[in-house]
Amino acid sequence: MNIIIKPIVTERMTWLGDTLNRYGFIVDKRANKIEIKKAVEEMYGVTVSRVNTMNYAGKAKVRYTKSGIISGRTNSFKKAIVTLAEGDKIDFFSNI
Repeated sequence: MNIIIKPIVTERMTWLGDTLNRYGFIVDKRANKIEIKKAVEEMYGVTVSRVNTMNYAGKAKVRYTKSGIISGRTNSFKKAIVTLAEGDKIDFFSNI
């Protein structure tokens, strides 16, 4: 099971990383906080002090087109906010 799907790179999460040392990830819906902590520590080589998780439900979307009404849903996902120990950093832009 791949725990971490992708990091969240937005203005808000960049600000949280710079000021409060918190980083966001989209994670597998079945993963718990202990598994998320282990996965982040293995992947980035940092010490995780705290993990907060949020479950997002998919939204219903409707689009009106010439051929009729198209309805569907966006995907549901789980978001994890990881707080690192003092002195640790994650640089998502080092490979660019």
